[in-house]
Formats: sequence, structure tokens, C-alpha cells
Amino acid sequence: MAGMRRLELAEALHLGPGWRHACHAMLYAPDPGLLFGRIPLRYAVLMQMRFDGRLGFPGGFVDLRDGSLEDGLNRELGEELGEAAAAFRVERADYRSSHAGSQPRVVAHFYTKLLTLEQLTAVEMGAPRARDHGLEVLGLVRVPLYTLRDGVGGLPAFLENTFIGNAREQLLEAVQNLGLLEPGSFAHLKISTSP
Repeated sequence: MAGMRRLELAEALHLGPGWRHACHAMLYAPDPGLLFGRIPLRYAVLMQMRFDGRLGFPGGFVDLRDGSLEDGLNRELGEELGEAAAAFRVERADYRSSHAGSQPRVVAHFYTKLLTLEQLTAVEMGAPRARDHGLEVLGLVRVPLYTLRDGVGGLPAFLENTFIGNAREQLLEAVQNLGLLEPGSFAHLKISTSP
């Protein structure tokens, strides 16, 4: 991930007081739906349009003096997603990676949380009533995990958007490692993993 180096969690937590920690979570759920009655959706994956016009995952800066990374992340999820976020809790077991950038001195911790489709839909429906809706968060969006016949529509077109930090790379790594795409489809996407 360009300009960022991957760290083990223990190393990231011992970087010192000059570093800020940001935690974000990819919420996803199995989705048996079919687009146009023929294209399997497979999974619903949530991202959000941020205040700066870039796509990212729900979450934000956390203060380790207030508890664990996960305590801070769950607080952020409540502020950005609303009451439906109280129906689940992101735990250490959901942790995936940490990346550090030198300027600014920020460590980005990334989590993925498997929900039921009902929980995910409740998050989508309740998000407009969340504290930060219309301020830090302009809206939620589902990631299209399919590619249309033209080879461009769907995920390839979605990836042409502007993402904050390494959110694009986190998305690609997570959907590949979690097996959220049709087998073999990742190789056929013909997409670059660099921004």
C-alpha cells in the first residue's frame, strides 16, 4: 500500500505518543440477491461517502487512553451508523491489519465484521438518523462485487472512485482474502492495486 508500511498490531500499539490511531471496519453480509434476476450479488459490503468526497470505511480516530482500539471503533461506529451499530460489536478477532504512514504520523487499523443481511440492512436504514450523518458521513454505499458483461461496470467502475488513505487497497485485500468474489474473478478484473 503506497506510502504506508504494514505493521504487526503489537508493534503498532508501541509506536509512542506522537502517533495517532484510526480504526475502520468493513461491514459485510451474505446476500442471496440477483441483480436483474441473473447476476449473483453474493455479499453486501458497506462503505461510506465521507465529508471530503472520498470513499472510506466507517470508523475514525480513537484514543487509547479511553480503552482498547475496539472500544474506540465501536464508539465511532455508533456515531457514524446510528443505533443499529449497537446490535453487534467489532472485536479483536475481527482485526485484519495495521498500516503506518510517516506524514502525518497515523496508524490505520482495519477490521472486517460479518453481519447478517438483516443487521446490515438495519444499519443502512438507521444511518440517516446517526449523529454524524450529513456531517462526517454523507451516506452509505454498497460495493458492487460483480463485473458486468462490458468488463467495466460493477467493481471495476467502482474502483475508479477516489478513496481515502489505503481504503481501496484494504477493500481489495479483504474481498480477496475473505473469498467474497466468484472464484477466479479477481484475476479477471484487470485492475491495478495501486491508487
